[in-house]
Amino acid sequence: MARFVKVSQQELDSVRKLYESVMSYACHGLFFREGMVLAEEVTKNLALGEDPLEFGKKVILERGWAEEVFFTDSGARVRGSIEATPGGDVETCHRLRGILSKLLEAKTRHRVRLAEVECVSTGGRECVFEREGGA
Repeated sequence: MARFVKVSQQELDSVRKLYESVMSYACHGLFFREGMVLAEEVTKNLALGEDPLEFGKKVILERGWAEEVFFTDSGARVRGSIEATPGGDVETCHRLRGILSKLLEAKTRHRVRLAEVECVSTGGRECVFEREGGA
């Protein structure tokens, strides 16, 4: 049986800042891949015929990654992302971007990479993720 740990939003933000201080923005790709790995584990628990987006949304909300998730034709919109910290210069929801990308891959059975085009960290009302390349 899987064990879960709790990490506060402040702790998660401190970890991001630590990695950025050592690796600059190169660590964002690692956070993205971390999110993909997390979602890969989640999708292993899908029942036959279960919608990966609905199941993934449920897990995201239950685990506290976000307060609300809306999947759209071009990606997803998120309210209350645990990774968002208002007052920043760049988007910060890299793990969540990876999670959402992997869930969309499970749904479409095609490679999906989302870009965060709007973030609460940079003054947005919500975090908006769209498929890279506009496709």
